[in-house]
Amino acid sequence: MREVNAVARVEQHYFAGPLPPPTVLAQYNEIVINGADRIIAMAERQSAHRESLEAEVVTGNVAAQKRGSIYAFIISMTVILCGTFVIHEGHSAYGLAAILADLAGVAGVFVYSRNVQRKERDEKSDALAERRKR
Repeated sequence: MREVNAVARVEQHYFAGPLPPPTVLAQYNEIVINGADRIIAMAERQSAHRESLEAEVVTGNVAAQKRGSIYAFIISMTVILCGTFVIHEGHSAYGLAAILADLAGVAGVFVYSRNVQRKERDEKSDALAERRKR
């Protein structure tokens, strides 16, 4: 009986990011005319598109926050002025309650938003630290 030895070699390549490594990119040029240039151009277009979308999101968020702040100011001032008017009309307890409730609400929203921002920063910091460990 004859003995047969078989050897198998398995290779696996992995890359992350918009572009493959230069050696793989060069192989694309061998298969497709200007293949590497086309891949690089595609990555550049995708990057520009992503950046424009991110810029729109950031601009929209800033505008929404400004509008929210303006609306909150208008509502708070209206409640404070109405509370002051109620106090002037002789209903001190009701007017003072309206003003204090308004101020407590504004303070509560401020504290809540600060906590949410802190949690988001902590989560992003943890995610960055985790990526650096890899």
